[in-house]
Amino acid sequence: MLGILQPPTASSALPPRPEPESWRLEPLAGWHLPLLNGPTFLPLQPLLQRAILLGLPERVLHALRARPSLAPEVLVALSGQTPLGLIITRRLNRSGSCWQIEHLRLAPGPGHEELAATLVRQAIQQAKGAVSWIATASTLDDDRLAMLREQGFQPLRTDRLWCWSPPPGQSSSSWALPADLQLTPLNRRSATLLWHLEQAACPARLRQLLDRRVEDLLDQSHGRGWMLVDASREQAVAAVRWIGDHPGGGHDVELSLHPGWEQLVGPASELLLRQIQTRLGGQSPLWLRCDLRQQALQHWLASLGASERGERVLMARSVWRRQALQAPSRAARGLEAILEQWQPRRRPLPTPTPLAPP
Repeated sequence: MLGILQPPTASSALPPRPEPESWRLEPLAGWHLPLLNGPTFLPLQPLLQRAILLGLPERVLHALRARPSLAPEVLVALSGQTPLGLIITRRLNRSGSCWQIEHLRLAPGPGHEELAATLVRQAIQQAKGAVSWIATASTLDDDRLAMLREQGFQPLRTDRLWCWSPPPGQSSSSWALPADLQLTPLNRRSATLLWHLEQAACPARLRQLLDRRVEDLLDQSHGRGWMLVDASREQAVAAVRWIGDHPGGGHDVELSLHPGWEQLVGPASELLLRQIQTRLGGQSPLWLRCDLRQQALQHWLASLGASERGERVLMARSVWRRQALQAPSRAARGLEAILEQWQPRRRPLPTPTPLAPP
C-alpha cells in the first residue's frame, strides 16, 4: 500500500545553508564537459552534451514565452577546476508542476553528504512553479535514502529493475493477435488512448503528483511506443513506450497493463516488447521497472529470460512556497463594494434628545 505523502512541515522547509568555501555550484556550460570525463560522470556525457546543445534555443524560446523547456537542467559542483558532483533534473510535464531528479552523481571522496543535500536543495529552489518532485534511490543506498528523506521526500513504492534482450537468433513470438485487439503505434492520433490507459494503471497518488497530459506523454516518449487496442471499446488495454536512454546502455521503457486485462501478461506483452525493440534498433537491451506487488509480471519477466538488476525506491515530495501577502486588487475592492449593497441593514436607532434644564 502506498504511503500517504504529507506536505513538508515548517521544520523540513529549511533555509538554504551557506555553501562551503571549498566548492561552488554553476549551471552546466560547455567548458565543463572536458572536466567531466571521470568514471563517475562519463556515462552521462551524451545527456550532458544534449543539455548543452538544447540550452541556447530553449532559453530563446523561454524569452519569447513559448512553452516551458523540457531540456534537462544541470548543476555542477566544482572545487577550482575539479568537478565534485552534478545533479540533472527535468520537467515531467509542460506546465512545470512536476520535476524529477534524473541523476545525482558525486565524485569519490569523503564528506560529500552535505554536497548532495545542497545540490538537491538548490535544484528545488531554482525550479519556479514546481509543485511536486520525484526521485529514486537504490534500496541498498542508505545514505541516499536518508538524504532524500531529510529533504522532505517520502517513499511511494518499491520497483524491481529488469534488463531484457532476446538471445541472438531467437525467433519472434508465434502468438496470434486476437481479432478484437489491434496493434497500434503511438502517435498524435492514438496518444489519447495511451493517456487513458496510464490513468487507469497508475496509482492515484502518483497520478496526482505527475499531473500529466496527452502532450506530456508524447514529449517524454518522442512518439516511440506501441499499444494493444480493444477495437470494440476503442480502449488501449496494454502499451509499452520509450522513456529514456539508460546510462548503462540500452533504453528505459515502461510497460503498462490495464487492471482488468491481467491475462495479457505473457505472449501479448512479449509482442509489445519486441515491437519497441525493433523500433529502437533491435540491438540494445530494454530496461523495465516493475512494482514488487505485481507478482504475475515479475514471474513472467523471469521466465522470459530477463535478469534482475536490483530494487529501487520511488520517492516524492510536495513543494510549498510561502506567498507574500498583497493588497486587494482594484477588481476585488469593486466586488466587495457591490456585495456590500446587498447586505441586510438594520434600522437606525433614534438618537435620544437630551432634556432641557428646568
